[in-house]
Amino acid sequence: MYTKSILKGAAIAVMLMAGNNAFADDAKLPNSMIWTSYDLGAAGYVEASAMADALDKKFGTRVRITPSGTGVGRMLPLQTGRADFGFMGNEIHFAGEAMYEFAAREWGPQNLRVLLGRPASVGLVAGGDTGIMAPSDLAGAKVGYVQANPSTTLNTETVLAFAGLTTADVEKVVYPSYGAMAKAFIAGDVDVAPAIPVSSFLREAEGGRGVRWLDMPASDTDGWARINAHASMFAPSSATVGVSISKDDPAELLGYRYPQLTVTASADADLVYNMVKALDQSFDLYKDATKVIARWNVKMSGTAPAGAPFHEGAVRYLKEVGVWTEADESWNNARIARIAAVQKAWDTATAKADEEGISAKKWPEFWAAQRAELLK
Repeated sequence: MYTKSILKGAAIAVMLMAGNNAFADDAKLPNSMIWTSYDLGAAGYVEASAMADALDKKFGTRVRITPSGTGVGRMLPLQTGRADFGFMGNEIHFAGEAMYEFAAREWGPQNLRVLLGRPASVGLVAGGDTGIMAPSDLAGAKVGYVQANPSTTLNTETVLAFAGLTTADVEKVVYPSYGAMAKAFIAGDVDVAPAIPVSSFLREAEGGRGVRWLDMPASDTDGWARINAHASMFAPSSATVGVSISKDDPAELLGYRYPQLTVTASADADLVYNMVKALDQSFDLYKDATKVIARWNVKMSGTAPAGAPFHEGAVRYLKEVGVWTEADESWNNARIARIAAVQKAWDTATAKADEEGISAKKWPEFWAAQRAELLK
């Protein structure tokens, strides 16, 4: 009887050990987290919500999402420690470069890192009633711009860079909102507009004046070298779903990341590692939440380029699962070095501004000139 009890106890111990080992590889997350994201209804908020729900179901982690309609509004909670993670957009590129709103003295270059970023595509679309067939035809064209919208401006300027052009080579038509620009494109008031393949306004334009995507094929190495020099966050992307796009007639556009799960460079590496691991392990719980959320699988979302370098904790996990490559590592190191260079230029410029008594009003112009000189 005693022997049976010992054997039974030993068997139970073995089962418990096996059970513990079975869960030993599960990600370890805190009981609660705070994330910042785009506004309610935006793709970034919808995807963040689906992923938060998956983490709650699988790991019991409660997530509170604080939405904001501005880049600064999403960035501030990260920088002050009020948010653990941010679902960000192109503002993380601008922040690293100290551009636009991040050129203000109270901001300056931000040292950010990404964990994962969902692949997306963007480009310029021309009216079918124009003679604009390729980016090289854009000289003199009426191009739609949106006031105080650096993301769409960057997209447009990057396509121009592909063709060796700048904003000075086109007729810049500025609108107060993206919606106003979209209406102008539909009406034929502008020749070209920046858009993502599934932009709803393109359906109306397609049925009227027609639309034509301006391709940037990966085979044009000179064009893509100019893009990489202009903004390292883009890569060739062949879009097969969207307005006037199909698998048989894809659009060769700018590949970028939106949303991008972001932290500061100083974020705890173990927390970041476990966050990436948890999103990978819970992928089946959120992969069908939207038409594009499946692109968060780590094989697609865990590769360079992105709006900021990948965090060391994320890289550790991506290496473990065989996603991270030497090319990713090379890009990451170069991007980290670039941010360091911008920070050095910023320190030099601010010291000089203080010596010369440059006012806050004159600082943006002063920094723009210093930035161009020190980073050339």
